[in-house]
Amino acid sequence: MKNQRNIILLSLITGIVLMLAKFAAYFITRSNAVFSDALESIVNVVASGFAFYSIYLSSLPKDENHPYGHGKVEFFSAFLEGGLIFIAGLLIIGKSIYGIFFPEEIQKILDGMGILAAAGIINYMLGVYLIRKSRTFHSMTLYADGKHLQTDAYSTLGLLIGLGLYYLTKVALIDVLLSLGIGLYILYSGYILLRKSIGGLMDESDREMVTNVIEILQRNRKDVWIDIHNLRVQRYGPSLHIDCHLTLPNYYNLGQVHDEVSAIDQLVDGNIEVPTEFFIHADPCLPQCCHYCRVKNCPIRSEVQSVDLHWDLTMVTKNQKHFDSLQDKGFQKGVSNEVF
Repeated sequence: MKNQRNIILLSLITGIVLMLAKFAAYFITRSNAVFSDALESIVNVVASGFAFYSIYLSSLPKDENHPYGHGKVEFFSAFLEGGLIFIAGLLIIGKSIYGIFFPEEIQKILDGMGILAAAGIINYMLGVYLIRKSRTFHSMTLYADGKHLQTDAYSTLGLLIGLGLYYLTKVALIDVLLSLGIGLYILYSGYILLRKSIGGLMDESDREMVTNVIEILQRNRKDVWIDIHNLRVQRYGPSLHIDCHLTLPNYYNLGQVHDEVSAIDQLVDGNIEVPTEFFIHADPCLPQCCHYCRVKNCPIRSEVQSVDLHWDLTMVTKNQKHFDSLQDKGFQKGVSNEVF
């Protein structure tokens, strides 16, 4: 976590410097569009400050009051950042509309463009760095901050293009329309980040990670793992909480069940570069499982295997054994050897 805090601290210091530079560009040019870009920089600084605190808080160990750890604060950090971006977009749109009725003359435009170009390049490079590190540390906070900085860089690029057009044409309306366009884009970016953070706070299943886990299980599948269902993956900051139901032969004793449960836990934990907490509920097989069961020389088999299942997202995430899933797909025993 120390590395993550250092990264966020770098983002915070850089944000403060760039914010001051953009406001200097605004006072030089008196451009509405430049003011819009400078206003968003305040959001960058506030968000990076809270992100720094959330990284610290998420690193704290589990305790009696937080049995799942403190990782979810990262989603709250992303929610705050998304909300601040959204508010900044509204303020920029308001300032743009004001500029239609009370325009200001733009001055020293080339000087302001030079400052903005340097700030945009720094923001984009820092954003790319943060997003790359967010994948290394599996940090929602670093990802949100990186996306925010990239958004800021894109809006700065659009601003520079618009200011260049104004410099060539001297049409004052270009500055106002450009500021309005930046505000709308920032509103949309804030909405996307809010949606992602709310999904995490509401324990929305990580669909990409679920697919990854299923692929790992399918590649390394053992015959005695008759089926896996009700698989769910939730993210708690930098760690994952995974639970599922595992169907095993009903003649297995408690020691054998424990060995198979541990094998799945170690398999997934060894193939996903994220701290993982796995909870597996063991189910006994039923006679209806026989037609897709791979177990060789089973002493209680009631019929031969007639279908070989390929585990997929729909089948494994349902809260039912696979024979129910086959019935949902219209499979009739003894009629088809189709591989699903």
